[in-house]
Amino acid sequence: MISQDTIQQIISRVDILDIVGAYVNLKKRGANYLGLCPFHNEKSPSFTVSPTKEIYKCFGCGRSGNSISFLMDLEKYSYVEA
Repeated sequence: MISQDTIQQIISRVDILDIVGAYVNLKKRGANYLGLCPFHNEKSPSFTVSPTKEIYKCFGCGRSGNSISFLMDLEKYSYVEA
């Protein structure tokens, strides 16, 4: 099993903007970035990425998480693969 300490080190070293930005066209809005959600079909952006908190949240479908859960949800990776 992967220790919680190792997971926190990985999350802190990976930039969530690099991960999510490979799949979503993000535009800066204040301190956060906004784009169209890759998890559901939408016409106006409701998908927000916070680089300071290293999290994402879609206010349309409710999906949220960090860079690991983003890859798990979008690419259907296992926890270890992500």
